[in-house]
Amino acid sequence: MLSVIRSAALVGVEAVPVEIEVNSGEKGEYGLWLVGLPDAAVKESEERVQSALQNSGLRLPETRTTINLAPGDLKKEGAIYDLPIALGLAASNGQLDRAALGHYLIAGELGLSGATRPVRGGVAMAVLARKSGLRGVILPRASAEEAALVAGVEAIPADTLDGALRFLTGERKVSPLAPPPVVETAEAGLPDFSEVKGQAAVRRAVEVAAAGGHNLLLIGPPGSGKSLIAKRIPTILPRPDAEEFLEILGVHSAAGSSLADARRGWRRPFRSPHHTISDIGLIGGGAIPGPGEVSLAHLGVLFLDELPEFRRAALEVLRQPLEDGQVTVSRAAAKVTLPARLMLVAAMNPCPCGHLGDRRRECRCSPVQVRKYRGRISGPLLDRIDLQIEAPALSLEELRDAAPGEPSAAIRARVEAARATQRRRFPEGTGCNALLGGRELRAYCALERAQGDLLQQAMEKLGLSARAYDRILRVARTIADLAEADRIATTHLLEAIHYRSLDRQ
Repeated sequence: MLSVIRSAALVGVEAVPVEIEVNSGEKGEYGLWLVGLPDAAVKESEERVQSALQNSGLRLPETRTTINLAPGDLKKEGAIYDLPIALGLAASNGQLDRAALGHYLIAGELGLSGATRPVRGGVAMAVLARKSGLRGVILPRASAEEAALVAGVEAIPADTLDGALRFLTGERKVSPLAPPPVVETAEAGLPDFSEVKGQAAVRRAVEVAAAGGHNLLLIGPPGSGKSLIAKRIPTILPRPDAEEFLEILGVHSAAGSSLADARRGWRRPFRSPHHTISDIGLIGGGAIPGPGEVSLAHLGVLFLDELPEFRRAALEVLRQPLEDGQVTVSRAAAKVTLPARLMLVAAMNPCPCGHLGDRRRECRCSPVQVRKYRGRISGPLLDRIDLQIEAPALSLEELRDAAPGEPSAAIRARVEAARATQRRRFPEGTGCNALLGGRELRAYCALERAQGDLLQQAMEKLGLSARAYDRILRVARTIADLAEADRIATTHLLEAIHYRSLDRQ
């Protein structure tokens, strides 16, 4: 008897349809025969499924049974197919009406006892079920909680194989999970900009970067507060709305982690990989490519501390995501496009010893060593960093006498107001100034003749590229938005030009 179950495979951060065909009653040697390009983990499902069926009080097939995972040219990975295979076997034995399987997309790992274990990609599977016109998904509870965020589909939690079977046969009523409420992030105990003393110029640059979604580079000696400031940037970014949070959760769910925990609130991601990370770890990869750090930072912050210490190959792969907001990864098994619309925040010392320009300690680096150190960051990558600001070291006396900094909540209010202005300006466009296209630049970043001449002189003096020209305009537009100005003023343009620190040296 043939039964067909709908399931899915994760390719990148998206789910693609997989049909599981279970045919029992065949002539030949008794046993289960699994075909359809399964990996080792999928092949091992035979033992898990048989044990789960026995411990759930279900009959095992007594004939040769073929299980086909279609399409046959897509490699199947992981234990995600345990639950649908077990239900397919039950249907092929007449223990479950085959028609009941046609309304849901089913996935889940099984323990030997028949209990289910979470799988990656609950959000992506719910989106696929909605696109396919299915009623909903049947997933392990933790995965179903993620799927419940997707409107228009039922998210049915299956704690055990027996529970899923009884739901499908109508013996047990299981209510779909309701979407979790939006949880406001608790501010108590979180890093706050009020803890940052001094560094007024750096704080201003950070506010501009957050208001427009611009990339930022902090340059300063050790102990100047670069990392301290960078780690507080998420506290001044606008909170993600429900649609953005679903995008964020979809990426993290596909990577095997979840942001749905109510204790964490609805926050933008903050990723801070170590400088020893490989280019694949940064950009994504694998036999079937999965998300790397740039995708895990989607709609949030990617912080690269000690920027020149990263491998050159790893840094160069950042060019495409910083320019396009996405990254394409090609492997023999698949070619996928992963989301990567992020705000890059990087920090570096001014020289190898770290004390160039430090009033407290003498720098012992030669000009050649300084140039070689800064040369580790290529010009094309530096071109894509909109704001470059120096963070000078402060003396103990300056730190002691400095007043507490402005709290994150006050800065966020101005950032959110600027972002609201940008959304009104581009209701169907980018939503933030860092992503302005050429036509939008001409419409909203127009300069007067004297301002154009000023910018042209700066371009020639600093030797900037056409890409840097556009990025200066975007930053100037953000500065004007923070000032609630309709047009870019000369002061806004001069401040934007000032934020090309490395280009001036």
